[in-house]
Amino acid sequence: MKRVTLFCDGSSLGNPGPGGYGGILRYGEHEKEYGGYEIETTNNRMELTAVIEGLRLLKEPCEVEIVSDSSYVVRGINEWLDGWRKKEFKKIKNPDLWREYIKTAKPHRIYAKWVRGHNGHKENERCDKIAKEQAEKAKALKNA
Repeated sequence: MKRVTLFCDGSSLGNPGPGGYGGILRYGEHEKEYGGYEIETTNNRMELTAVIEGLRLLKEPCEVEIVSDSSYVVRGINEWLDGWRKKEFKKIKNPDLWREYIKTAKPHRIYAKWVRGHNGHKENERCDKIAKEQAEKAKALKNA
């Protein structure tokens, strides 16, 4: 099973507001950057969407280390998800995205690792830049 690292971040200009996400998928020496946006969303939705979209890029089952500055995403994946499933996502924010995460993550072995945001972590800073650029695109479209 290939081992890949998925660095990701989300951004929202207002919460809710125009938002974007960005990520870097790394396998050995190979990297792929990706990003996207939504016109009206929240920061947590963009953080989780960054993970889902990164996992969608994988073409085969992998061991995936997700590196994020979102404690919501990291703790959701590592600690809370089993309990949320048992409660059938009642009173949980973003159940649609968590269900999509479960489907997208199914073939993989995943561990999420938290890093402090805006602290000089090279890949996290790059993902933050992509996410903010995407959020600005969404803002421009919203205001057009």
